[in-house]
This record gives sequence, structure tokens and C-alpha cells, in this order.
Amino acid sequence: MSEQVAAELYLDLLKRSLTGMLAREEHWPLRSTDRVRRALAATVDRVLPSDLALVRRRPLDLVARTAGTGPPPPHAETMVGLERLDNVHRCIRDVLEHDVPGDLMECGVWRGGVVVFMRGALAAYGDAARRVWAADSFAGLPKPDGERYPADTGNDLWTDPDLAVSLANVQTTFERYRLLDERVRFIEGWFRDTLPGAPVERLALLRLDGDMYESTMVALQSLYPKLAMGGYVIVDDYQPKHPGCVRAVDEFLAEHGRGEELQSAGAIGAYWQRAA
Repeated sequence: MSEQVAAELYLDLLKRSLTGMLAREEHWPLRSTDRVRRALAATVDRVLPSDLALVRRRPLDLVARTAGTGPPPPHAETMVGLERLDNVHRCIRDVLEHDVPGDLMECGVWRGGVVVFMRGALAAYGDAARRVWAADSFAGLPKPDGERYPADTGNDLWTDPDLAVSLANVQTTFERYRLLDERVRFIEGWFRDTLPGAPVERLALLRLDGDMYESTMVALQSLYPKLAMGGYVIVDDYQPKHPGCVRAVDEFLAEHGRGEELQSAGAIGAYWQRAA
């Protein structure tokens, strides 16, 4: 088996593990708002240990997990799905083959699955120099600033506890895959505070998963000037469900684009290659 074939097999297995596609079924926690949970609470909570969660077993939805749709999976390290990880894979392979200079970065990492894959890809392809940057508040999304960013008015994602994953948990995910080293760098805090002065010199790949207008626009304004020609921008939330993100991308490209063409990153999401 050639080294190239071995690398591709490893990365395919890594993607399927990170997306949770190796499981046949999943155990979804029952929320306190679930009818069944409420009905059992009065009796079960007195019997079971307080740290024992009630769960509902469900067969794995391969269609949804491939497309990266549906609610956040309970155990997978990423919710982007196999199609969008394939998109990241293709972009990494292209910048390496064409020697596009710069590091790899994701802004909005959730449980860390995509940045873990980025580091795994660099290892598999024998890159010994590039870094992987993981930028996140590690505390969920910011409360909308409607005065500065009217497009985010009414956005309630900041109230979703499922989107808050600590830095320690993301680092643990890297460790589980044996990919945490000095070439993985973390930037913790709200994008408005951290990205304008981020210690990133040059990027070959920039992936944005900030959901909101503010998060997307701040990241583009701060980091796009550092993207090398021939490098890629991937926007996870370029879809009708996140109109603020769509508006930020459209406005930014209208002002700073040089004829770059938006392409589909899968069932949802978009990307483009920097032309000039």
C-alpha cells in the first residue's frame, strides 16, 4: 500500500469517526422539557443517581449525518456532516498540492471536529510547518448587538447551551485523537475582541462557522487580508436559516471581492477561492 493510499484511508476513517457515522445507533439525552422525562421525573429521580442521564435510543440517520443537517448530534465531534468535511478535505489537498502558503484556521469550532481533521490532514500528508488555529469564545454565541449589527436583531442562538463547549473539552478531543501538539493554537474570546489582533500571519484556508452577521463580518474583515492568493474561504452558515451570515458574506464580497465565485460546500454552506 502506497503512502498516499494510506493517508486517504486514514482521513476517510477520521471523517467518519468525527461525524459519528461509525455508530449504528445513538443515545439522545431526554431533556427536562420532554414529556416522557417530565412524567418519569417524580419517580425515577428518586431512584437513579443524579449524574445518570435518561436517554432515548435512535438509529443513526445516515442521510442527515452525511448532509450535516438536523439537531446537534449527541456524541459526534462535529455537526457539519460528511459532505462538508469532504469540502474541507478537498481544499486542504488543493492548497498543499499547489503550495499555497499559510496556516489553516476555523472560527467557531464547537466540539473541535473540523480543526481536529485539519491537524490530521497535515499529519497524513506530511506537512511539517503549517499550524492549525481554533478561534472560539468556548462559551457559546454572543448576545446580538442590534445597534451595531441590525442584521442580528432577534437572533437567539446565544441562549442555546448546546453551542457552548469549553476549551478544555476541545483540547481533550484533540488528545483523544493524538493530534494535540504545539502546532495547534487556540484563540479564546469573542471574535470582536480577539480576531482583529490575532497573531496569525498568513492563511491558506479560513473556515467560518459563527452563524451570525457580526461573527462572520468581523472574521472576514480581520482575517481575509491574511489569506494567500489561491487560498480558500469556507462559510458553514451560508444558508437561509442564517440570513445574517448570508448578508455579511454578500456585503463583504460586493466590496472586497475580485470576481470570486461562490460554490456549494455541500447540502448547505458555501466557499470560494481567493483570486486576487
